[in-house]
Amino acid sequence: MGNCCSDDGGGRSAVGGTSASQHDHNDAVDSFLKSRGYRGLFVQIELSLSASNLRDRDVLSKSDPMAVVYTKSKDGALEELGRTEVVLNSLNPMWFTKLIINYQFEVVQTLVFRVYDVDTQFHNVDVKMLKLDEQQFLGEATCSLSEIVSKSNRSLTLDLVHREESIKSTRSQNLGELTVHAEELSSSKIAMEIIFRCSDLEYKDLFSRSDPFLVISKIVEGGISIPICKTEVIKNDLKPKWKSVFLNIQQVGSKDNPLTIECFNFNSNGKHDLIGKIQKSLADLEKLHSSGQGENFFLPTAVGNNHHNKVLKSQLFVEYFSETVEHTFLDYLAGGCELNFMVAIDFTASNGNPRLPDSLHYIDPSGRPNAYQRAILEVGEVLQFYDSDKRFPAWGFGARPIDGPVSHCFNLNGSSNYCEVDGIQGIMMAYTSALFNVSLAGPTLFGPVISSAAQIASQSLINGRQKYYVLLIITDGVITDLQETKDALVKASDLPLSIFILGVGGADFKEMEVLDADKGERLESSNGRVASRDIVQFVPFRDVHSGEISVVQALLAELPTHFLTYMRTRNILPNS
Repeated sequence: MGNCCSDDGGGRSAVGGTSASQHDHNDAVDSFLKSRGYRGLFVQIELSLSASNLRDRDVLSKSDPMAVVYTKSKDGALEELGRTEVVLNSLNPMWFTKLIINYQFEVVQTLVFRVYDVDTQFHNVDVKMLKLDEQQFLGEATCSLSEIVSKSNRSLTLDLVHREESIKSTRSQNLGELTVHAEELSSSKIAMEIIFRCSDLEYKDLFSRSDPFLVISKIVEGGISIPICKTEVIKNDLKPKWKSVFLNIQQVGSKDNPLTIECFNFNSNGKHDLIGKIQKSLADLEKLHSSGQGENFFLPTAVGNNHHNKVLKSQLFVEYFSETVEHTFLDYLAGGCELNFMVAIDFTASNGNPRLPDSLHYIDPSGRPNAYQRAILEVGEVLQFYDSDKRFPAWGFGARPIDGPVSHCFNLNGSSNYCEVDGIQGIMMAYTSALFNVSLAGPTLFGPVISSAAQIASQSLINGRQKYYVLLIITDGVITDLQETKDALVKASDLPLSIFILGVGGADFKEMEVLDADKGERLESSNGRVASRDIVQFVPFRDVHSGEISVVQALLAELPTHFLTYMRTRNILPNS
């Protein structure tokens, strides 16, 4: 998880700059929060639009342009995001209306921009009420939000073209240009560090004191509570003091928005007992800190049809409250920092004969991608926008090249000198070619490919460039070099590197979860050294590919957390 938690050791994280990945992690707490709607953090982006050299569609004056912005889903459906005002008599409009969109790193957010010349008879009509089919179409442009925010100046200029259905022979006609500028709202950068403590908590366990933790939720329309933050669990303590929690203003809306703070007694079965709750805003919590006073918890009770709140002796105190403005993920991108994508593919024999349809490596003549191809395409399409040269290191492991011994890290392109390929399609072509040029073997070893990725990441430190590397390992089986892999991961935890492991097929991946610190303890090497941070995210493909979230979202949601943890714990600032 990790958009807000109570551990400063890993650095405050999340896209908007708030929290740390949690080290004292409980699956039961995690499951509890997810069941109550816990989701990742979004960053709000403000879009500004301008155009130049538009077509003149009016006879006695210039066009009166208005822009309409849509988001486009994977199935091609358009959803209107908003409209600008109408600029009168201009072929080079600069619109003042700003449009707000939630930026999600782990999703390719396709935007469609359409420009219309609004007829004079509609100039006094609210733009929201205008029927677009009654206006003259001036041009259309499409891009992803990632393409805009990954530019150092966060501006992208696009050619306006005809709509797809009317392209035909008119494609070459010049319809003008549209420039889109993205600005991260400042609220995304304001973070609160808060330390809570309690007194006189009630006993909830039969043979010991309670094991308390806090859940902080925001209250949305309809009175519904949405969890946004939690503390660690403190064992056997009725006067707990938790580690710092970090709340982002953008998570809660404003300092005056009401928050619910609930204190629970942890139970390993996931059915946590509510000890008590209070309702306060961030502004209220700041006042509590200034006064040094505590706030009594209450417990909702029902007697017959009557509901009331029972005030408890237990109190919540704000031990520490600090407001700071922090550099965010997008600040580093604006400073020229790049994300570099690398991939390693499992070619062990357990995948099955690639020439048979039941193989995980089977290349379907119909063009339907197999699990490996899907993973490459979906992860690659997100990360490619953040890599300027789009040359990606690609390896295979667990196979025997022609007339050679089994290799646990070979260049996917067949070269003995270099490992990079051009673009996502280059990875796809090298993967397909390798299937016909190697013999599937084994066993499944991760150590060599992790070491190769770490060597590339360490080289960037020598060169002094701001780069962060992402290695995607796609595998069908449990590794057989667990300790060697742990050693490689602990060593790599000091480098600008994250490793995402995608498990495909029907194998039991339970042992793999030990590599992901979200699901257990920090990794420890054979010589007793502990990983400086969590750099691994593991997801079994079958768990997410048919659910509400995509495999890309499940894998990549924590990357900004990994990234900011690395930068902040090393006091690395964005380039100006």
